[in-house]
Amino acid sequence: MRCYIDVHILQTVPPSNLNRDDAGTPKQAVYGGAKRARVSSQAWKRATRTAFAEQVNHDQLATRTKKISALYAERLSARLGLDPETSTRLATSVLAELGIKPGKKAAETAYLLFFGRPQLERLVDLVEQDAENLAALDDKELAAAVKGLPVKETLGTGHPIDVALFGRMVADIPALNVDAATQVAHALSTHPVDVEFDYYTAVDDENPKEDTGAGMIGTVEFQSATLYRFATVGLHQLADNLADDAEATVEALRVFLNAFTTSMPTGHQNSFAHRTTPNLVAVALRTDQPVNLVSAFEKPVRASENSGILDQSMRLLATEMSEATRMWGHTPTLVAATYRTPVDASASTALTTAFGPAVPFNDLVTTVETAARDLLKSAAR
Repeated sequence: MRCYIDVHILQTVPPSNLNRDDAGTPKQAVYGGAKRARVSSQAWKRATRTAFAEQVNHDQLATRTKKISALYAERLSARLGLDPETSTRLATSVLAELGIKPGKKAAETAYLLFFGRPQLERLVDLVEQDAENLAALDDKELAAAVKGLPVKETLGTGHPIDVALFGRMVADIPALNVDAATQVAHALSTHPVDVEFDYYTAVDDENPKEDTGAGMIGTVEFQSATLYRFATVGLHQLADNLADDAEATVEALRVFLNAFTTSMPTGHQNSFAHRTTPNLVAVALRTDQPVNLVSAFEKPVRASENSGILDQSMRLLATEMSEATRMWGHTPTLVAATYRTPVDASASTALTTAFGPAVPFNDLVTTVETAARDLLKSAAR
């Protein structure tokens, strides 16, 4: 059983700098011969992962760090009452079984490792019964004593939802690799965008009144855009990553839909207050393949006298959805959407034809959950 949950979002953001390059310039890309605003998939995935903590207990999620040894030592101390030095020795010896390359700094790995906090607790379980005896051994004896512990197996199973969704790659330890169940596209503006500059000054409050000069002068680059965002979740891969636990899979899907839809990268957020909610969210369950509808905007959208960029973008997205279905003959198993009522009557007709009537977002998520649960049950028979 293959099933993909495609998520299509149109979202208007005001002047902002959501995601910048090394020079501080908002990221852009050329598409359809026009320069577009762009927000990298990495930036929105990070925002999505951060938003998971609003729905899931922090201790049940993953962390991405070079400091796995230090975190493991902390848990050994907290749970087993070992002193810091002994905990560090034991943690170093146990994790040596992974074969992770050491970093330049002491007690750090050479690269970031993405693992679940519950998995760290299970690593503590491995040595809990024999911790005192292990602590009494010298380094050579300790290394021999922990050899053969199922450390890779512990980190290779029982994944939290963020590892199950976004995957993990450890090039030199293939046993730790997890195929991502989620793909996220770079968000692109549906229209051409130019970068602008905000010239600002800061006044020294303690200067005398006659001193009218600025204490600081600077510029911040920004842009505004109506963004097309796309992500797809392979329900079959997500279920596989979660040991075919249907309820855990549906819960992970629910958390992702909520977090991806409502999250926002935080670049320069205090300067621009750019948080908005999507103007359209459409979800399609497919059994053929994921379908990114960005080609709806290959010709850049331009505002007209009677219709703004958002209404035209909504109409074009709906039309592309209908055309893709007609052209390839692959009708999604389910389509559900929430969207604002467009001013343009033609946009309203196109939306209803492609996505059906708008429903509240919470109802959309519930509908998708139910359909996903039914598909998983059907596949298990």
